[in-house]
Amino acid sequence: MTEATTFTLHAQLATDGIELADLPLCKLLLCNDSAYPWFILVPKVADISEIYQLDWQQQQQLLNESSLLSELLMQVFTGDKMNVAALGNVVEQLHVHHVVRFKDDAQWPKPIWGQQALTPYSEEALAVIKAKLLPQLAVVFTEE
Repeated sequence: MTEATTFTLHAQLATDGIELADLPLCKLLLCNDSAYPWFILVPKVADISEIYQLDWQQQQQLLNESSLLSELLMQVFTGDKMNVAALGNVVEQLHVHHVVRFKDDAQWPKPIWGQQALTPYSEEALAVIKAKLLPQLAVVFTEE
């Protein structure tokens, strides 16, 4: 993918996110907010703000990566609902949020956006998340 050579992660995503993996199309970030299992897919394509700006194959790959990630997150975190959204009102670079929601979380059933300050992960909690997710992520995306 030649676009990857000019791709740069938006500064706000780099500040708020922890890079976990490079998937075939997307960079996978963990939002540094321990209140929710909150992950972000960022297509490694320069100067894109909307899904329709991706070519057809990239659109299909984004859907595949999003669906596989969503299923894996629901299995790993046993959530009640998977929220998937591409808003882009604050950060214009195309990115897709994947948030595992629970009926007993602090904001249920309201959206999580802007409701409370981010609560960063401790080193220990981050290690637990990586240990839970990364081995299974590697299996899912090598079987693709």
